[in-house]
Amino acid sequence: MTVRNRKFPLFIVILLAVLTTVVSACAPASATEGLKMAPMSEMSDEVRQAPVTVQEAYQFAVANPDVLTQLPCYCGCGAVGHTSNYSCFVESAKGDDIVFATHGLGCSICVDIARDAMRMLQDGKSMPDIRAAIDADYSRFGPSNMP
Repeated sequence: MTVRNRKFPLFIVILLAVLTTVVSACAPASATEGLKMAPMSEMSDEVRQAPVTVQEAYQFAVANPDVLTQLPCYCGCGAVGHTSNYSCFVESAKGDDIVFATHGLGCSICVDIARDAMRMLQDGKSMPDIRAAIDADYSRFGPSNMP
């Protein structure tokens, strides 16, 4: 009986080690792996102080205006003149001179749209497919800021 009790905990330890290995092998890739991202040194102080998910959305926006200018936002920001999801993060960009929009710092819908685009790009989705998914997922929140 004593031998059996010693083997049982050893069995649990081995089982946990195997499960940990399997789970870590199935873990999703980094949220930014394989994506073009602007360096954190180019971000404003406000962005640097934001949560990591918000920082990554801004870094992605700066490095990928061609992606986010094709995607709408559904948070109601069209009323303040935003014309795409990109507008939620970048007010203007001329060369290295970037004026950050502060809207994305406090709007989870804007950040979620950018992060969904990031994930879908990593998954190999096309821009028309990404746009369709964004429209389907976010149109319940309000009107698009794009035609």
